[in-house]
Amino acid sequence: MVGQTSLVKITIDLSEPQESQLRERAKALGIAPDELARAAVADLLGQGDEDFNVAAERVMRRNAELYRWLA
Repeated sequence: MVGQTSLVKITIDLSEPQESQLRERAKALGIAPDELARAAVADLLGQGDEDFNVAAERVMRRNAELYRWLA
């Protein structure tokens, strides 16, 4: 198994509009929706730490009320 990476499955919740957009964009690119999502995550994780921090802070701000409600 040298050089092989094991895969981990993660489930995310998307709104219907988000799911529709993901399917439409994937179709336009000629790939499966899960492949597009995997590529988007890889792209996000491949960005510099500062870019990741900015994106993470934006997500946290947008979802702050939800996080407070869930706490």
